[in-house]
Amino acid sequence: MISRIPQQLTKRFFSNPLLFMFISALLVYIVYDTYIKATSGSHLIPINVMALMAGVIFESKRITSRWVLVVIIGLVSFFIAFAFLNFVNNADSHSRYGLGDVFTLSIRIWPSIFLVLYFIFSLLFYKYRIIPKLTEGITLLQSIAVIYWAIDYDFITSTNIVMQTFLVIGLLFSLFSIFHAFTNTHLSNTHKLILSIWSSIIMFLFAVDNLHIIDEPAPIEITANILKILYLGLQYFLLGISSIYIIQNFIMLFRFIPRPGKFFNSKYFNSVRKLKGDHINRYSDNQVSPLHSLICIVFISTIFFLNYYYQFVPKQFIIWIVIVTFPFFINAFNYIFLGKKR
Repeated sequence: MISRIPQQLTKRFFSNPLLFMFISALLVYIVYDTYIKATSGSHLIPINVMALMAGVIFESKRITSRWVLVVIIGLVSFFIAFAFLNFVNNADSHSRYGLGDVFTLSIRIWPSIFLVLYFIFSLLFYKYRIIPKLTEGITLLQSIAVIYWAIDYDFITSTNIVMQTFLVIGLLFSLFSIFHAFTNTHLSNTHKLILSIWSSIIMFLFAVDNLHIIDEPAPIEITANILKILYLGLQYFLLGISSIYIIQNFIMLFRFIPRPGKFFNSKYFNSVRKLKGDHINRYSDNQVSPLHSLICIVFISTIFFLNYYYQFVPKQFIIWIVIVTFPFFINAFNYIFLGKKR
Protein backbone atom coordinates (compact mmCIF):
# COMPACT_ATOMS: atom_id res chain seq x y z
CA MET A 1 0.00 0.00 0.00
CA ILE A 2 2.86 2.36 0.74
CA SER A 3 4.04 1.98 -2.86
CA ARG A 4 0.71 3.40 -4.06
CA ILE A 5 1.22 6.74 -2.27
CA PRO A 6 3.56 8.28 -4.91
CA GLN A 7 1.17 7.14 -7.66
CA GLN A 8 -1.81 8.73 -5.89
CA LEU A 9 0.09 11.99 -5.37
CA THR A 10 1.21 12.05 -9.03
CA LYS A 11 -2.33 11.38 -10.26
CA ARG A 12 -3.71 14.15 -8.06
CA PHE A 13 -1.01 16.57 -9.24
CA PHE A 14 -1.61 16.10 -12.96
CA SER A 15 -5.42 15.92 -12.59
CA ASN A 16 -5.48 19.47 -11.18
CA PRO A 17 -4.48 21.92 -13.95
CA LEU A 18 -4.31 24.95 -11.63
CA LEU A 19 -2.05 23.11 -9.21
CA PHE A 20 0.08 21.87 -12.13
CA MET A 21 0.53 25.39 -13.55
CA PHE A 22 1.23 26.93 -10.14
CA ILE A 23 3.92 24.38 -9.22
CA SER A 24 5.41 24.50 -12.72
CA ALA A 25 5.69 28.31 -12.61
CA LEU A 26 7.28 28.09 -9.18
CA LEU A 27 9.86 25.56 -10.41
CA VAL A 28 10.69 27.78 -13.42
CA TYR A 29 11.22 30.70 -11.08
CA ILE A 30 13.47 28.67 -8.78
CA VAL A 31 15.65 27.58 -11.71
CA TYR A 32 15.84 31.14 -13.05
CA ASP A 33 16.59 32.69 -9.67
CA THR A 34 19.15 30.04 -8.69
CA TYR A 35 21.13 29.61 -11.89
CA ILE A 36 20.69 32.92 -13.72
CA LYS A 37 19.72 35.82 -11.50
CA ALA A 38 21.67 34.63 -8.45
CA THR A 39 24.96 34.89 -10.39
CA SER A 40 24.76 38.62 -9.74
CA GLY A 41 24.74 37.93 -6.01
CA SER A 42 21.08 38.73 -5.34
CA HIS A 43 17.79 36.86 -5.31
CA LEU A 44 14.51 38.16 -6.65
CA ILE A 45 12.65 36.65 -3.70
CA PRO A 46 14.75 35.92 -0.56
CA ILE A 47 14.67 32.38 0.79
CA ASN A 48 13.06 33.51 4.04
CA VAL A 49 10.19 35.16 2.13
CA MET A 50 9.69 32.04 0.02
CA ALA A 51 9.65 29.89 3.16
CA LEU A 52 7.17 32.28 4.81
CA MET A 53 4.83 32.10 1.82
CA ALA A 54 5.18 28.32 1.69
CA GLY A 55 4.09 28.11 5.34
CA VAL A 56 1.02 30.28 4.72
CA ILE A 57 0.02 28.26 1.64
CA PHE A 58 0.70 24.90 3.32
CA GLU A 59 -1.43 25.59 6.38
CA SER A 60 -4.31 27.25 4.54
CA LYS A 61 -4.34 24.42 2.00
CA ARG A 62 -4.37 21.88 4.84
CA ILE A 63 -7.36 23.67 6.39
CA THR A 64 -9.43 24.44 3.27
CA SER A 65 -8.27 21.55 1.01
CA ARG A 66 -8.48 23.85 -2.03
CA TRP A 67 -5.79 25.19 -4.38
CA VAL A 68 -8.04 27.49 -6.40
CA LEU A 69 -7.80 30.39 -3.94
CA VAL A 70 -4.00 30.14 -3.77
CA VAL A 71 -3.52 30.16 -7.54
CA ILE A 72 -6.05 32.89 -8.30
CA ILE A 73 -4.74 35.26 -5.63
CA GLY A 74 -1.17 34.52 -6.73
CA LEU A 75 -1.97 35.56 -10.29
CA VAL A 76 -4.10 38.57 -9.30
CA SER A 77 -1.49 39.90 -6.86
CA PHE A 78 1.27 39.67 -9.48
CA PHE A 79 -0.94 41.42 -12.06
CA ILE A 80 -1.63 44.22 -9.55
CA ALA A 81 2.09 44.61 -8.80
CA PHE A 82 3.04 44.62 -12.49
CA ALA A 83 0.21 46.99 -13.51
CA PHE A 84 1.01 49.43 -10.68
CA LEU A 85 4.74 49.56 -11.38
CA ASN A 86 4.18 49.80 -15.13
CA PHE A 87 1.75 52.70 -14.60
CA VAL A 88 4.22 54.53 -12.33
CA ASN A 89 7.06 53.88 -14.79
CA ASN A 90 5.07 55.23 -17.74
CA ALA A 91 3.89 58.25 -15.75
CA ASP A 92 7.48 59.22 -14.91
CA SER A 93 8.96 60.99 -17.91
CA HIS A 94 12.49 60.57 -16.50
CA SER A 95 12.16 56.84 -15.84
CA ARG A 96 14.72 54.61 -17.53
CA TYR A 97 13.14 51.30 -16.53
CA GLY A 98 12.43 48.88 -19.35
CA LEU A 99 9.69 46.28 -19.41
CA GLY A 100 12.12 43.65 -18.13
CA ASP A 101 13.08 45.82 -15.15
CA VAL A 102 9.43 46.41 -14.30
CA PHE A 103 8.83 42.66 -14.46
CA THR A 104 11.76 42.03 -12.09
CA LEU A 105 10.57 44.67 -9.62
CA SER A 106 7.06 43.17 -9.78
CA ILE A 107 8.45 39.82 -8.70
CA ARG A 108 10.23 41.49 -5.77
CA ILE A 109 7.13 43.18 -4.36
CA TRP A 110 4.74 40.37 -5.33
CA PRO A 111 5.10 38.36 -2.06
CA SER A 112 3.93 41.27 0.13
CA ILE A 113 0.89 41.96 -2.07
CA PHE A 114 0.15 38.23 -2.29
CA LEU A 115 0.15 37.77 1.50
CA VAL A 116 -2.03 40.83 2.15
CA LEU A 117 -4.57 39.85 -0.53
CA TYR A 118 -4.48 36.23 0.55
CA PHE A 119 -5.43 37.07 4.13
CA ILE A 120 -8.13 39.52 3.02
CA PHE A 121 -9.73 37.09 0.53
CA SER A 122 -9.50 34.25 3.03
CA LEU A 123 -11.33 36.24 5.68
CA LEU A 124 -13.97 37.53 3.25
CA PHE A 125 -14.78 34.36 1.31
CA TYR A 126 -13.53 31.54 3.51
CA LYS A 127 -14.46 32.87 6.93
CA TYR A 128 -15.39 29.47 8.34
CA ARG A 129 -13.21 27.28 6.18
CA ILE A 130 -9.96 28.89 7.41
CA ILE A 131 -11.05 28.13 10.96
CA PRO A 132 -10.14 24.47 11.44
CA LYS A 133 -12.40 22.19 13.42
CA LEU A 134 -11.20 21.79 16.99
CA THR A 135 -11.31 18.51 18.88
CA GLU A 136 -10.57 17.34 22.38
CA GLY A 137 -7.27 15.96 21.08
CA ILE A 138 -6.19 19.33 19.66
CA THR A 139 -6.94 21.22 22.86
CA LEU A 140 -5.12 18.51 24.84
CA LEU A 141 -2.02 18.93 22.66
CA GLN A 142 -2.22 22.72 22.97
CA SER A 143 -2.64 22.52 26.76
CA ILE A 144 0.46 20.33 27.15
CA ALA A 145 2.38 22.70 24.89
CA VAL A 146 1.38 25.82 26.82
CA ILE A 147 2.40 24.18 30.11
CA TYR A 148 5.83 23.44 28.62
CA TRP A 149 5.94 27.00 27.22
CA ALA A 150 5.30 28.51 30.66
CA ILE A 151 7.87 26.23 32.32
CA ASP A 152 10.56 26.96 29.72
CA TYR A 153 10.00 30.70 30.11
CA ASP A 154 10.38 30.17 33.86
CA PHE A 155 7.02 31.82 34.51
CA ILE A 156 6.21 29.31 37.26
CA THR A 157 8.91 30.77 39.52
CA SER A 158 7.49 34.29 39.22
CA THR A 159 6.45 35.97 42.47
CA ASN A 160 4.26 38.48 40.66
CA ILE A 161 0.68 38.06 41.85
CA VAL A 162 -0.76 38.87 38.40
CA MET A 163 1.45 36.27 36.74
CA GLN A 164 0.58 33.69 39.39
CA THR A 165 -3.12 34.39 38.83
CA PHE A 166 -2.78 33.84 35.08
CA LEU A 167 -0.83 30.64 35.69
CA VAL A 168 -3.54 29.26 37.99
CA ILE A 169 -6.27 30.14 35.48
CA GLY A 170 -4.25 28.56 32.67
CA LEU A 171 -3.68 25.41 34.73
CA LEU A 172 -7.41 25.09 35.44
CA PHE A 173 -8.22 25.41 31.72
CA SER A 174 -5.53 22.84 30.93
CA LEU A 175 -6.91 20.39 33.49
CA PHE A 176 -10.37 20.95 32.03
CA SER A 177 -9.13 20.01 28.55
CA ILE A 178 -7.27 16.96 29.93
CA PHE A 179 -10.43 15.86 31.75
CA HIS A 180 -12.44 15.98 28.52
CA ALA A 181 -9.72 14.16 26.57
CA PHE A 182 -9.82 11.14 28.92
CA THR A 183 -13.54 10.93 29.64
CA ASN A 184 -16.73 10.63 27.62
CA THR A 185 -18.26 13.65 29.29
CA HIS A 186 -20.84 15.28 27.05
CA LEU A 187 -19.50 18.30 25.15
CA SER A 188 -22.18 20.84 25.91
CA ASN A 189 -22.22 24.21 24.17
CA THR A 190 -20.77 25.82 27.28
CA HIS A 191 -17.90 23.33 27.37
CA LYS A 192 -17.26 23.83 23.66
CA LEU A 193 -17.19 27.59 24.15
CA ILE A 194 -14.70 27.34 27.03
CA LEU A 195 -12.41 24.94 25.18
CA SER A 196 -12.56 26.99 21.97
CA ILE A 197 -11.68 30.25 23.74
CA TRP A 198 -8.87 28.49 25.57
CA SER A 199 -7.55 27.17 22.26
CA SER A 200 -7.66 30.67 20.73
CA ILE A 201 -5.71 32.14 23.64
CA ILE A 202 -3.02 29.44 23.42
CA MET A 203 -2.56 29.66 19.66
CA PHE A 204 -2.49 33.44 19.70
CA LEU A 205 0.23 33.39 22.38
CA PHE A 206 2.29 30.87 20.41
CA ALA A 207 1.85 32.72 17.14
CA VAL A 208 2.84 36.12 18.53
CA ASP A 209 5.78 34.58 20.39
CA ASN A 210 6.98 33.10 17.09
CA LEU A 211 7.37 36.59 15.58
CA HIS A 212 10.80 36.92 17.20
CA ILE A 213 12.54 35.41 14.16
CA ILE A 214 11.67 38.50 12.11
CA ASP A 215 14.51 40.21 13.99
CA GLU A 216 17.02 37.87 12.32
CA PRO A 217 19.80 40.38 11.51
CA ALA A 218 21.27 38.84 8.34
CA PRO A 219 19.64 37.43 5.18
CA ILE A 220 19.58 33.66 4.97
CA GLU A 221 21.35 33.71 1.61
CA ILE A 222 24.66 34.95 3.03
CA THR A 223 24.78 32.15 5.61
CA ALA A 224 27.56 29.72 4.71
CA ASN A 225 26.31 26.71 6.69
CA ILE A 226 23.70 24.76 4.69
CA LEU A 227 22.18 23.34 7.90
CA LYS A 228 21.80 26.87 9.24
CA ILE A 229 20.03 27.87 6.02
CA LEU A 230 17.64 24.91 6.32
CA TYR A 231 17.00 25.66 9.99
CA LEU A 232 16.26 29.36 9.38
CA GLY A 233 14.13 28.49 6.35
CA LEU A 234 12.12 26.06 8.44
CA GLN A 235 11.64 28.75 11.09
CA TYR A 236 10.16 31.11 8.51
CA PHE A 237 8.01 28.26 7.19
CA LEU A 238 6.62 27.80 10.70
CA LEU A 239 6.14 31.57 10.97
CA GLY A 240 4.02 31.39 7.81
CA ILE A 241 1.92 28.67 9.41
CA SER A 242 1.57 30.63 12.64
CA SER A 243 0.53 33.78 10.75
CA ILE A 244 -2.70 31.99 9.83
CA TYR A 245 -3.40 31.57 13.55
CA ILE A 246 -2.32 35.10 14.45
CA ILE A 247 -5.07 36.55 12.27
CA GLN A 248 -7.61 33.84 12.93
CA ASN A 249 -7.40 33.79 16.72
CA PHE A 250 -6.90 37.56 17.02
CA ILE A 251 -10.27 38.03 15.34
CA MET A 252 -11.90 35.28 17.46
CA LEU A 253 -10.70 37.07 20.62
CA PHE A 254 -10.80 40.74 19.56
CA ARG A 255 -14.50 40.57 18.74
CA PHE A 256 -15.22 40.11 22.46
CA ILE A 257 -13.81 43.61 23.18
CA PRO A 258 -16.36 46.47 23.21
CA ARG A 259 -15.75 49.12 20.53
CA PRO A 260 -17.22 52.55 19.71
CA GLY A 261 -20.80 52.00 18.64
CA LYS A 262 -20.81 48.58 20.31
CA PHE A 263 -20.05 49.45 23.92
CA PHE A 264 -22.19 47.02 25.94
CA ASN A 265 -25.30 47.86 23.97
CA SER A 266 -27.68 45.68 21.96
CA LYS A 267 -25.32 45.62 18.97
CA TYR A 268 -22.46 44.46 21.17
CA PHE A 269 -24.44 41.65 22.78
CA ASN A 270 -25.76 40.51 19.39
CA SER A 271 -22.18 40.45 18.10
CA VAL A 272 -21.02 38.47 21.14
CA ARG A 273 -23.90 36.02 20.68
CA LYS A 274 -22.81 35.40 17.07
CA LEU A 275 -19.18 35.09 18.15
CA LYS A 276 -20.10 32.48 20.76
CA GLY A 277 -21.86 30.59 18.01
CA ASP A 278 -18.70 30.69 15.88
CA HIS A 279 -16.66 29.26 18.76
CA ILE A 280 -19.22 26.54 19.46
CA ASN A 281 -19.68 25.58 15.80
CA ARG A 282 -15.97 25.14 15.20
CA TYR A 283 -15.68 22.56 17.99
CA SER A 284 -16.34 18.98 16.94
CA ASP A 285 -18.84 16.75 18.75
CA ASN A 286 -16.56 13.77 18.18
CA GLN A 287 -14.77 12.62 21.31
CA VAL A 288 -11.15 11.56 21.20
CA SER A 289 -10.04 8.06 22.11
CA PRO A 290 -8.41 7.77 25.57
CA LEU A 291 -5.66 5.76 23.85
CA HIS A 292 -4.89 8.69 21.56
CA SER A 293 -4.92 11.04 24.55
CA LEU A 294 -2.45 8.82 26.37
CA ILE A 295 -0.18 8.65 23.31
CA CYS A 296 -0.37 12.41 22.98
CA ILE A 297 0.63 13.06 26.58
CA VAL A 298 3.45 10.50 26.67
CA PHE A 299 4.89 11.29 23.24
CA ILE A 300 4.64 15.08 23.39
CA SER A 301 5.69 15.38 27.02
CA THR A 302 8.80 13.31 26.27
CA ILE A 303 9.75 15.57 23.37
CA PHE A 304 9.21 18.72 25.43
CA PHE A 305 11.13 17.34 28.42
CA LEU A 306 14.14 16.37 26.29
CA ASN A 307 14.19 19.77 24.62
CA TYR A 308 13.83 21.53 27.97
CA TYR A 309 16.68 19.52 29.48
CA TYR A 310 19.12 19.58 26.54
CA GLN A 311 17.91 22.80 24.81
CA PHE A 312 18.24 21.36 21.29
CA VAL A 313 16.17 24.10 19.65
CA PRO A 314 14.18 27.17 20.82
CA LYS A 315 10.87 26.49 22.54
CA GLN A 316 8.88 28.21 19.77
CA PHE A 317 10.46 25.97 17.16
CA ILE A 318 9.76 22.67 18.92
CA ILE A 319 6.19 23.69 19.81
CA TRP A 320 5.27 24.49 16.20
CA ILE A 321 7.04 21.39 14.92
CA VAL A 322 4.89 19.30 17.28
CA ILE A 323 1.68 21.15 16.37
CA VAL A 324 2.30 20.64 12.66
CA THR A 325 3.60 17.07 12.72
CA PHE A 326 1.61 15.34 15.48
CA PRO A 327 -1.60 14.99 13.38
CA PHE A 328 0.48 13.16 10.75
CA PHE A 329 2.00 10.99 13.48
CA ILE A 330 -1.36 9.98 14.92
CA ASN A 331 -2.74 9.27 11.40
CA ALA A 332 0.28 7.06 10.72
CA PHE A 333 -0.30 5.28 14.04
CA ASN A 334 -3.95 4.63 13.16
CA TYR A 335 -3.01 3.39 9.68
CA ILE A 336 -0.22 1.06 10.83
CA PHE A 337 -1.62 -0.35 14.06
CA LEU A 338 -5.39 0.10 13.77
CA GLY A 339 -5.86 -0.19 10.01
CA LYS A 340 -7.58 3.20 9.75
CA LYS A 341 -6.83 5.66 6.97
CA ARG A 342 -7.53 8.66 9.15
